[in-house]
Amino acid sequence: MKRNLTLLLGVLTFALVPALAQQPAAPAASVTAKVHGHITNPTGAPQGSGNVTFLEITRASQGPGLPPQTAERGVFTVDAQGNYSGEVPIGNYVIVYRGQGMEKDKEADRVENIKVVAGTDNVGDDDMSRAEYIEKLPEEQKKQLEDLRKKNSEALKANEVIKNLNNDLKTVAQDLKDADGAHAAAAQQLGATASKADLEAKAVEIKNTKYTDIETLMTKDTEIRPGEPVLWGYLGQAKVGLKKYDEGEAAFKKSLETDAASKKPNPAVQGLANAGLGEIYARTGKVAEANAAYEAAAKANPTSAGMYLRNQSVIFFQSGNTEAQVAAADFAIKNDPNDALLYYLKGQGLVSKATIDPKTQRIVLPDDCTAAYQKYLELAPTGPYAGEVQGILQQAGQKVASSYKAGKK
Repeated sequence: MKRNLTLLLGVLTFALVPALAQQPAAPAASVTAKVHGHITNPTGAPQGSGNVTFLEITRASQGPGLPPQTAERGVFTVDAQGNYSGEVPIGNYVIVYRGQGMEKDKEADRVENIKVVAGTDNVGDDDMSRAEYIEKLPEEQKKQLEDLRKKNSEALKANEVIKNLNNDLKTVAQDLKDADGAHAAAAQQLGATASKADLEAKAVEIKNTKYTDIETLMTKDTEIRPGEPVLWGYLGQAKVGLKKYDEGEAAFKKSLETDAASKKPNPAVQGLANAGLGEIYARTGKVAEANAAYEAAAKANPTSAGMYLRNQSVIFFQSGNTEAQVAAADFAIKNDPNDALLYYLKGQGLVSKATIDPKTQRIVLPDDCTAAYQKYLELAPTGPYAGEVQGILQQAGQKVASSYKAGKK
């Protein structure tokens, strides 16, 4: 949430001096050169508007206190970054800066002794934060300027903090992605000959490294900006990844608390925190609390409801709670009846209730289990679990109603 203070010259009511009387223009020089410069307002920030006029000195001052004669050779617009550029005849110049909408008989500042030479880098900067310019301002304007400088300094500090936080969030996003891909990374690092135990140990090592990095960053950042809900949400994710469930629960609740207190609650943050609580409760055997938390996540952020409810069944599956797994899969199917994985999870939860026919010695699947497996093959005939499901149905003597074809042995 970036906050910038736009500090423009027009914020202050500067005393304007009359423009110098202009004499008829002298004949233009035959050789021109490129010029450019930067305008800085009295606060020290770029002056992102107005224009710069190049006045060539056509005749030197004729006496003490008398201005030189000048002729206008070019007027150039100052861009949003405080820069301007153009081309004028070679010669000696005075440059005049005028603010947006300022009349030509007024000027905000001028800089003398600008020499434009062919074939060189001709720079005409105007820094209105210089001491001699500030010293000439009325006391009231000096006070206004000091207040603006203070606000600008505070804004710059705040923006630097936000910049660092955003960089940390980018790191967190990559760490979470790396943690999700830990098994693939482990296989790549250890090679095809690695044992299953070694692969699993390496994957756990990668995950712990990534989650520890997230924990370190978000612990630091929540101390800096304790009112940012997303920081607490990511801290909660790190705690869950490290199996620090009590600390994770506290972080997710803090995320929800700070989000509720904000002027504009964020559905994605609410979904993240509630789903995180759901995972903690599912992994610690609190089924009712887990179901309520996942439902709250889906309600808070409907666009991601399918993901939350699918994960609910997955977590119960990983936790070995088959009854909760089946109930969660059924609930998620109502939200998305075309998600093949949900039918696989339902079938896997029900297959534990299979029996053995004493006459044929075939397994007897519950009707709902068979229907779930058949639906999975219908939706994902070449899916990652198709071979496994096909094998289970064949063992049960079931006719497989799908386009799945087993590979040649």
